Amino acid sequence: MQLIKTGAIALATFSAAIAATGAQASSHREAPFISSAPKVDGTDFYMFRSYESGRDGFVTLIANYLPLQDAYGGPNYFSLDPAALYEIHIDNNGDAIEDLTFQFRFQIQDNGVKIPVGGAMVAVPLINVGPISADNTSALNKIETYNLTVVSGDRRTGMRSTITNADNGSSSFVKPVDNIGNKSIPDYPAYAAAHIYNIQVPGCSQTGRVFVGQRQEGFVVNLGETFDLVNIAAPAEALNPNARSLEQNTIADKNVTSMALELPINCVATMEEPVIGAWTTASRRQARMLNGAPQDTSVNGNDGATGTALQGGAWTQVSRLGAPLVNEVVIGLPDKDAFNAAEPKDDGQFATYVTNPTLPELLEILFGSAGVKAPDNFPRNDLIAAFLTGVPGLNQPVDVVGSEMLRLNTSIAATPADSQNDLGVIGGDVAGFPNGRRPVDDVVDIALRASMGVLCTLDGDPFACSDDVTASASFGYTDGALPNPADYDTRFPYLATPLAGSPSTVAAR
Repeated sequence: MQLIKTGAIALATFSAAIAATGAQASSHREAPFISSAPKVDGTDFYMFRSYESGRDGFVTLIANYLPLQDAYGGPNYFSLDPAALYEIHIDNNGDAIEDLTFQFRFQIQDNGVKIPVGGAMVAVPLINVGPISADNTSALNKIETYNLTVVSGDRRTGMRSTITNADNGSSSFVKPVDNIGNKSIPDYPAYAAAHIYNIQVPGCSQTGRVFVGQRQEGFVVNLGETFDLVNIAAPAEALNPNARSLEQNTIADKNVTSMALELPINCVATMEEPVIGAWTTASRRQARMLNGAPQDTSVNGNDGATGTALQGGAWTQVSRLGAPLVNEVVIGLPDKDAFNAAEPKDDGQFATYVTNPTLPELLEILFGSAGVKAPDNFPRNDLIAAFLTGVPGLNQPVDVVGSEMLRLNTSIAATPADSQNDLGVIGGDVAGFPNGRRPVDDVVDIALRASMGVLCTLDGDPFACSDDVTASASFGYTDGALPNPADYDTRFPYLATPLAGSPSTVAAR
C-alpha cells in the first residue's frame, strides 16, 4: 500500500520547526509584523482566464485582504485602511518589474447620524440605522468609497491615469457595507451586485469591471486540527495514491474582503508575450504619530490632525503576495517580514529557500520510516520553475528573470466551471494552478505535492529524481480539506456571497 500523508502534517511540522504562532491560511497572518496589521494583510491572490459565459477574452485578478473575518464582527465590521495604498502589479515581459500597477485608495464618509434623546441629538453607535438595499442606502451611517488608478511603468514614478466608471464617467466607486445580517440587508446578493462597475481603463479600447467588497472566504484548509498536534482522522494509507479523504475546512465560517478586477487580455498582455506575472502589495506611510486625544476618527487619506494618527513620508511596502503559501512554508522566519517588503526583482536574496527547501527534509525526518523521501535533485529546479520562472512549455515567459509571482499563460483557454479539476495542472487541467490560480484550485494539496517532487513523476518532465524519490513523490499528499465547486460563483467576482452576521428573520419588535 502507498502512503497518504496529510498536508496538515506538512504545515504543522514546518510551523513548529520555525516556531510560528497564530492562525494562518494561504497567507493569513504569515509574518510577525503583518499579523498585527490585518487591514493591510494580503491573504490570497487569484489570476485566471475569466470563465463566466461570454467573458473568454478577459482575465480576472482578485486580491483578498483582511483575513479571518467573523460575520458578526460589529459594530465597526471590516473597512479597509484609508491611510494605506493597495496595489495589483502586472509584469508582461518577464523582467520581474511591474509594467502596469492598479492602485486602490479608500475613503470613509461618516454621515454623523443622530437621533433625539431627551431633547438632545445624540450620535448613534451603529453603522446603519435601518434596512439597506441596492436601491436605498440612506440608512447607512458610514459609506466606504475608493478611487482606482493605473500606473504605467514604475509604480512610484510611472505615468498615472485615473480609471473611471464607464457608464457615468465618475472616478469614485462605492464599496458595499459588509453583510451585517438579513434584517439590515434582506437581499445581500442583489445589493452587492449593484457595486460591480464597468470601468474604462485609459489606453484600453474595451471596458473592464471592478468590484471591491466582502466575500465568503474561498481558501480551503484543515487548519484547526493541524495545530492540535495533527489531530486528523484522515487515513494513513490507501491503495490509490490519488485518494483524498474529506476533512473539515477550518475557515469555512470566515469572510474576507476582495478587490476584483476583470481586464481585457489585450490590455494586460503583449502580442509578443502571452504570459503575464502578477502580485499584490499593500503599503503604508513611512512615519506615523499617534494622537492622544482624537476627536474625529472618520478618516480620509492621512487621518488629519484631530484623527487617531498623523501619517506622512514615502510609501513603505508591508505586505506582498503572489503564489500562495510561499511566506508560510518556503521563507524562513528571519526573512518573512523582509519578503513582504521586497520586490520580485530582488528575490535572489531568498533563492536558497527554493533551491534547498526545508519542508521536504522535515517530512523525511518525521515520516521516513513510512516511505516519505525528500527529493534530492539539488538545486531544486522543479521548484525554481514552479515558484520563480514558470514551468517550461506552460507559463514560462520567453525572457524570464527568476522572481516569485503568480504567472498565467493568457493564450490557454479557460476550463468551464463544471469541468475544472481542483488539482490544476497536476490533475490534467492546464488552466489551473500553477498556471495562474482559480478559486477552486486546492493549492494546499498542489503545493505539498510539488514540494515533495510531483513534477519528477510527470511524463516528459525534465526534473528527474532518483527512483526512491519518485516513488515518494507519487503519494497523494493532502490535508483532506477539499474545495466544493458549489461553494463558488461562476460569474464575476466568483467568490461567493459573504456569510451573514445574523440569519434571523424575526419581525421587528
